[in-house]
Amino acid sequence: MKYLNKKNVILACLFWIFGLFTLAGYAYTAQQTADVNEASILLDFFENERDYFHEGGSFVITAQNLRLNVLTKPKAQYLIDIRSPEAFAKGHIPGSHHTEFQNLYEHVQQIDAPSYENIVIICFAGQASAYAVSLLRAAGYSNAVSLKWGISSWSTTFAQDSWLRNLSNVRANEFVHTPSPPKNPAGQLPLLNTGKTKPEEILEARIQKLFFDGFQPVMVGECCVFNHWYCDGKFYVINYWPVELYEKIGHIPGAVNYPPAEKPFKSDTHLLTLSTKIPNVLYCYTGQTSAYASGYLRLLGYDARSLLFGTNGIVYDVMLENKVNNTFTPEKEIMDYDYVSGK
Repeated sequence: MKYLNKKNVILACLFWIFGLFTLAGYAYTAQQTADVNEASILLDFFENERDYFHEGGSFVITAQNLRLNVLTKPKAQYLIDIRSPEAFAKGHIPGSHHTEFQNLYEHVQQIDAPSYENIVIICFAGQASAYAVSLLRAAGYSNAVSLKWGISSWSTTFAQDSWLRNLSNVRANEFVHTPSPPKNPAGQLPLLNTGKTKPEEILEARIQKLFFDGFQPVMVGECCVFNHWYCDGKFYVINYWPVELYEKIGHIPGAVNYPPAEKPFKSDTHLLTLSTKIPNVLYCYTGQTSAYASGYLRLLGYDARSLLFGTNGIVYDVMLENKVNNTFTPEKEIMDYDYVSGK
C-alpha cells in the first residue's frame, strides 16, 4: 500500500511538472501573438510590396469602354454581377455571371483570372462593386475593375431605382464654408487579431472576413451623418476632396479635409490620424471612391464607412453649378444599351 501511494505521488508530481511546462508554453505562445502587430505587418506589406490603393491606377471602367471591350474583345472581359438574384433575373448585361457579394472572392478564385484583361464587378450604383474591387485588388487581382455608376449607367431601366432616385439637395442649406478642423493627433494602428504572423496570411484572413461581412457595415446614409443616429453622435467625418473644392463648395459641418493628392492614408502622411475608437465616415462625390478607400482602411482594421451616393445625394445642384467632375448627369452617364433578362 505504501509502495502504491509513493508511486501515485511520483506520477502526480510528473503530471504537475508536465502541466507547468504546458502552461508555460501556452503563455509564451500567447505572449508571442500579443507582441505581433498584425496591422503594422499588413501596412508594411501594402506600402512596400502591393500598394494597390495608391499606385494601382483607376479602379473603374465606364459603360462606354466596357461595351466597346465586349464588342471588340469579348473573351478578354469577365463580367460578374453581384446584385440580388431577383434583380439579375429582371435584367443584366449580356454575358454577365451572377454571384452574391459574400461569394465573390471564392468565385474569382475559381476562374482563370490572369487570362482576362478585365474582371468587371457590377452592382446597382457602383458603390458595393468599388468596395469589392478594393478587396480583390488587395488579394492581387489587379485587373479587377468596378463598372462606374454601376448598372445604372447601362440603361435607364436600372437607373430609375438607383441613381435617379437618389440625386438630392436635401442638405444644401446645411453645408458650411468654415476652415477644415485640425486632424486628430497621430496615434496607433488598430488592433488585428487573426492569429497570423505572415502578411499574406493576415491579408487572406482579413479579406475572407470582410467578404463574409458584406457591404452593409460600410454603408452610411446622410441621415446618420447629419442627425447623428449612430454612436451617440460620434463620427470622425472625412472629406476626401481637393482643398480648393472643400473651400469653394463647402462641406459637411465638422468634416476634416483629407486631400487625395496628399495620399493621406499612408504611414508617412495622415493614416495614423484616423480614429481607432469611433467610425471614420468618408465621403466623396459619388460614394464610389469613398467605398474603395473604405475597403483599404477596413483591411487594416479601421472602422471605415462610406457615405452613400456621396455629395450627389445631398448637394446635387451645387455640384452641377460648379461643374464638378463625377456629377451624375443622366443625359451624359446613362447609355441605354441593350440588356437581357433571365437567369
